[in-house]
Amino acid sequence: MADVPDVNKVETEDGYIHVRFRDPDEYDEVRTPDWAEDPAESVSEGSEVRTGKVEGEDDWEVTSVLIKKSVGEDKAEEEAKEIVEKIES
Repeated sequence: MADVPDVNKVETEDGYIHVRFRDPDEYDEVRTPDWAEDPAESVSEGSEVRTGKVEGEDDWEVTSVLIKKSVGEDKAEEEAKEIVEKIES
């Protein structure tokens, strides 16, 4: 099983619940990659994954997952953890 990072913050904004795992300010660049769409959609329809490039390296890590607001914060947090586990395993 992957070592999923702890949830840092959960915020509801616009149509999404933003589940943050890592601080995006710690990265050189943050993106919403197309390749992450399949693992995200397999867990929660309409979700998005944001990744950050580790400074000075070629590695990318999940910074946050956006889940549709209609899911609710508790379920969004569970689904976000499942998505990160799929991506980082």
